[in-house]
Amino acid sequence: MAAIGRFQKGDDIFYAKVVDGELYRLQGDVFGSPTFQKKPIPLKGVKTLVPVTPSKVIAVGLNYADHARETGKAPPKEPLFWLKAPTSLIPDGGKIEIPFPDHRTDYEAELAVIIGRRVRNVTEAAAARYIFGYTAAQDITDRTIQESESQWSRCKSFDTFTPLGPYIETKIDPHDLTIQLFQNGQLRQNSNTSQLIFNVYQLVSFISFNMTLLPGDVILTGTPSGVGPITSGDRLEVRIQGLAPLVNTVK
Repeated sequence: MAAIGRFQKGDDIFYAKVVDGELYRLQGDVFGSPTFQKKPIPLKGVKTLVPVTPSKVIAVGLNYADHARETGKAPPKEPLFWLKAPTSLIPDGGKIEIPFPDHRTDYEAELAVIIGRRVRNVTEAAAARYIFGYTAAQDITDRTIQESESQWSRCKSFDTFTPLGPYIETKIDPHDLTIQLFQNGQLRQNSNTSQLIFNVYQLVSFISFNMTLLPGDVILTGTPSGVGPITSGDRLEVRIQGLAPLVNTVK
């Protein structure tokens, strides 16, 4: 497998492999040993959905050294994470809605890990076996609320605050990927996953010792420096090396 997406046509929701813009429908469990139809399906009327329906979305904070510096906070000694509401997810092309126009609301480009097997108490060395793949994401944040509270779930869990997708790439090394965010065509964030304080395998291991991870669960691995405010009408594009770009607009 390589790029896998989740799609809808009419009332039918299905997974498919994406090859050169064509879709080959999945047969079987996407997290098992699926096969794919040999002929592509017609694209007319097909809508791209969020690529998974997770039991939980786990966000990791202050995981790029440059972002820690721009916030004025010391890098954590162990991963700092919290839960985001799965209802905050929107697909590629979805609109980000700002609930409080008088608040500062920021973009945050992130590499997302998609869990492929039930995992609990896994070692860093074995973590890769439990990862289904990777996709692009944003961790939209109401900064005004974040700065007024000690817990971060509320400021990051509003509906539409977690753009995710469009597809899951199952064959990629996550440890040396360029990660960028463009706001209305202007480069705002520009870094590399080699700059993560805790790499992907360390995160999966650490989190699995604190909670059981299930197939389809999402881990947002942190954002690099360059975060900034969004406003209605913005076009935000996350580009991560080896992944399809994630594009969303703001209203």
